[in-house]
Amino acid sequence: MYQQQRDMSISHIRTRKNHTCYGMGIGIMILDDVYPGFPGDVRNASAFPYPIQYELVEGIDIKQLLWHEDKSPCLEPILKAAKKLERMGCRAIAAECGYFAYFQKDVSGYVDIPVFMSSLLQVPFIQQTIGPKRDVGILCYQRQFLTDAHLESVGIRPGSNYIIAGASDDYQCTELDRLWNWEVRPERPEAVYEIQEKQMVSACVEFCKANPSIGAIMLECTGMQPFARAIQQAVDLPVFSWGTILDYAYSAVNHRDYYGHV
Repeated sequence: MYQQQRDMSISHIRTRKNHTCYGMGIGIMILDDVYPGFPGDVRNASAFPYPIQYELVEGIDIKQLLWHEDKSPCLEPILKAAKKLERMGCRAIAAECGYFAYFQKDVSGYVDIPVFMSSLLQVPFIQQTIGPKRDVGILCYQRQFLTDAHLESVGIRPGSNYIIAGASDDYQCTELDRLWNWEVRPERPEAVYEIQEKQMVSACVEFCKANPSIGAIMLECTGMQPFARAIQQAVDLPVFSWGTILDYAYSAVNHRDYYGHV
């Protein structure tokens, strides 16, 4: 157990907007689907240095979120999960899959705390940092399911300086399919770290080689950030992921103090 001194600035506590718990961090909506995640995966809480509170989006699995063209049945369970996380006392809300981008405006307009429904929220920011002559290389799980509606919902202008590739459909990252593709995954989804890392690094290297204009990599998928460091070492570019946006979100809603000297 980690031992910390009491924060002496906390001397008077007050109830916050019907929040039932305190000292909370990021509330994360999880698909109602059963598959494991390596440390660094959004559904694996062990690697994050701040509190994580999960809430199932009841009845909504990968098939419904990605494959189904009509996504309206997803909205009510998503809003219900978001409200529960807010009432629990979470400082901000996130979701475990980048394709939740489709519901960014719905959820942010429904609760009173910051909402980060997709790692893709970082794309407009990245575009500003690398300039208009370079592209953001968006590596998603399956390119066929990432529509303009998803992009526009998180502020990405269709046709601007980005390039999309699918780890599964373009680069045959089969370990991802063994976790998430309901058509081919085993009854008990599984993946091997070394194989998945090799496939992810190879995909990003080939992606950058085919598109020399890429100035940064955006890993859309919840399970890609465990391999972000290895990818960065291979492509030598800035790499953004769910990990970077969750770190940013927590720092914004629970700002750290500064200690040093002059």
